[in-house]
Amino acid sequence: MKITNTNIEGLVVIEPKVFLDDRGYFFESWNSQSFKNLGINETFVQDNQSLSSKGVLRGLHFQNPPYAQSKLVRVIKGSVLDIAVDIRLNSPTYGHHCSVILSEQNFKSFFIPKGFAHGFITLEDNTIFSYKCSDAYNKGSERSLAWDDNTLNIDWQISNPIISTKDSNSQMFKDFKSQFND
Repeated sequence: MKITNTNIEGLVVIEPKVFLDDRGYFFESWNSQSFKNLGINETFVQDNQSLSSKGVLRGLHFQNPPYAQSKLVRVIKGSVLDIAVDIRLNSPTYGHHCSVILSEQNFKSFFIPKGFAHGFITLEDNTIFSYKCSDAYNKGSERSLAWDDNTLNIDWQISNPIISTKDSNSQMFKDFKSQFND
């Protein structure tokens, strides 16, 4: 397994060792000891999966403490542009974002610790997105930032994504008061 640090502390891209042959492929998408050896010491309690058509944007979502979630995300089928925004108040990269292409071809996973808003846009039809969460879903602590906020300056590589009503009513970053003080 190979780990690549991003330009924002805590966000890492994981590339598994993939065994390919004429039958197909095999790889470990999660192994707690291997991830601990890489410095990711999370206990995941919930797995989620979504199916989306091309051009669907989901995000930028997070849960406030004490229900904050770390996530390990990957694509099973298709591809996405995955985005994480640093919402840790004391971070030198507060308000900055990192983007990663995740696909069924590159097998990459993206580790997003607590203190980040997360979202993705699907680049292909029938994209299956999978993610592990370190805490269960809690509706009362759920929040989202506006995907098209000019302050965040995220290039989603699409001008008119398909979004939910909930995501169309997300908060602007300038009005956001982060509860992530660590």
